[in-house]
Amino acid sequence: MPRIVPSPLAPLAARPPRRARFAVRPAAPRPLPPVAELLAGAAVADLTPPPGMPKAGYSANAHDGAGFRTRLRASVLHLRHGTTSLALVQCDLLGGSSVVQHLVAAAVAERTDIPLAGLFIGATHTHAGPGQFCGTDFYNRFASNRSGFDPGYTAFLVEQIAAAVVEAHDTRQPARLAVGTRDVWGLTRNRSLDAHVRNRTVGDTRTTPERKFLAVNPALHLVRVDRVLADGTSAPLAAHLVFSVHGTGIPMVADEYNADLWAYLKGELAHRVEQATGHRPVVGAMEGTHADVAPALRPGTAGHLEAGRLGRAMGAEAARLHADLVAELTGDAPLAVAFRELDFARPDDRTIDGITIPRRPAVGAALIAGAHENVTPVVHRIPPFRAGMPKPVGHAAEQGRKWVLGSRWLQPVVLPLHGFPRVLPLQILRIGPLLVVGAPFEITVETGRRVEAAVARAAASGMAGVTTVAVSSVANEYFGYAATGEEYDRQHYEGAHTLFGPRFERYLSAQAARLAADLGGSAVLHDALPERTWDLRVVPHLQRATAGATTDSPSARRITRPPRFVDPTRTTDGYWELTWVDAHPGALDWHEPIVRVEVHDSTGWRVATSRDGHRVDDDGWHLEVRHEGARHGQHRYVARWWDPTTQGDRSYRFVLAANRGRPETVSVPFP
Repeated sequence: MPRIVPSPLAPLAARPPRRARFAVRPAAPRPLPPVAELLAGAAVADLTPPPGMPKAGYSANAHDGAGFRTRLRASVLHLRHGTTSLALVQCDLLGGSSVVQHLVAAAVAERTDIPLAGLFIGATHTHAGPGQFCGTDFYNRFASNRSGFDPGYTAFLVEQIAAAVVEAHDTRQPARLAVGTRDVWGLTRNRSLDAHVRNRTVGDTRTTPERKFLAVNPALHLVRVDRVLADGTSAPLAAHLVFSVHGTGIPMVADEYNADLWAYLKGELAHRVEQATGHRPVVGAMEGTHADVAPALRPGTAGHLEAGRLGRAMGAEAARLHADLVAELTGDAPLAVAFRELDFARPDDRTIDGITIPRRPAVGAALIAGAHENVTPVVHRIPPFRAGMPKPVGHAAEQGRKWVLGSRWLQPVVLPLHGFPRVLPLQILRIGPLLVVGAPFEITVETGRRVEAAVARAAASGMAGVTTVAVSSVANEYFGYAATGEEYDRQHYEGAHTLFGPRFERYLSAQAARLAADLGGSAVLHDALPERTWDLRVVPHLQRATAGATTDSPSARRITRPPRFVDPTRTTDGYWELTWVDAHPGALDWHEPIVRVEVHDSTGWRVATSRDGHRVDDDGWHLEVRHEGARHGQHRYVARWWDPTTQGDRSYRFVLAANRGRPETVSVPFP
């Protein structure tokens, strides 16, 4: 993979200041010569950091990462057709980031023909990946269990993603694509039903037995891309999807990095396509309109076992859709991109069609209580933090019935305006008959339906052939929530976290529709600010995670105990476990292979497979790798092979992969 060093962050990562101040002047897209046939490329980057980073999603209830169980990745799909070039980047992170988007665009500008307007950074919204890369102090402070912008980890993200974008661009080849949608029912539920049914456009579903499953967005949108082979046939290259479900199948007490149920969804889709065609595609996934949608966990079973059950069922549905699309593959797929930044410091950017949002955002008290399936103990029962207890008066105020946390006088003192999100990025990608609308909010089901309807109306006259609009949450930055006015008035978690008041859904729908109308039949619309600037409080978590890494000797690696088996419980599989001592965590490359399991048969030692054909290595979901701390100067590690499928007549062994100068090391055979 090509190496790219992001210059604005490199000196900040090397010697972190108290505040990171830097700027980017986005380049206008240059005209591209028309391309008659569709070209496509795909690549994957690993985003897994070393242990010690704070995790984003559960705020103060989260824990530092102790290792990983399912890796964090960025999957890149590059498309070029007509005069348009785009890259759809889908990351296993809490959300996008304006810093990452702009710096990746700048890093690839000279190496590719992909403009900022065509660089879309979406996310699975896992709650078990690092934070500290957002473009605002507010979310770098409150999304994680520890605060601060980390220039080191952000630079790592930019370098990894930019290299994957360049690889996808440089390996592009003639391709065909198809787009389809399949409704997936029974695997998700609405976690804020009381607020959802208050919408004027939603019937009261509370009297039906299936009420948990009716108020969701069931649409799974899939873009299938195949490369054209020499004989004129095609083979799967990439599959990127949009689906609406929170990345909260793993509870907030877990301390490992993981991609939550999305890892199982993507892995199952890739595996089934490979089994059916002999070709393993690059699979990417990102959120749809998920803000009030949770995984349909069985009571008391949150964890990898349950996340795996739901994620693999979703992946199976996606694989069926992928197979159904083979007859619709075409090389004639119109592409278009539009990108706009709205500066809330400018009054005109806060008003559209007579709808004005507040100059100052505000945090609601119900946000402190947490969301329904991961509430803050005790606090979630106390008014005014308790969900569904709006102010009885104050309807005329800018923030409506929200109890402003700390009062509207004190909150501005504690939470200064400059720390909040102030520049709103909106983006539209056209991929054949599909419009993907990206916004940085967690968007509720009903807000999404209204945005989609507004965009569809705006696109009807200028974009022939568009049949589907899919709204994607948390794209290109993280801005909190976007609830409808009716949902906002109930002041559940979703309404309390809608920072810009009860009219915000109407504002967002109007702005998205205007962007679609302005794009019309054009190939590219670029309406970014002339210069983006950031001034962020720095806390170098990654540096602490890697401190002392250069003092370890490669000879420090040593297996300390033979593999042992641990029995399953009600909520976890059984596992084989290996323990060893090794270098400081910062002296290992955690985004490179660390451990695998091998089996011995008539051909010798080879990588073992699970009962359903998955390789047992740390690239999948069967192996967990953890740092257990240091004792007497030695760093202790454990690897666990979950749900093992050993056969009595064969021998197995753990293999510690060679990693940054540490030699490959094997365990004694077992069982």
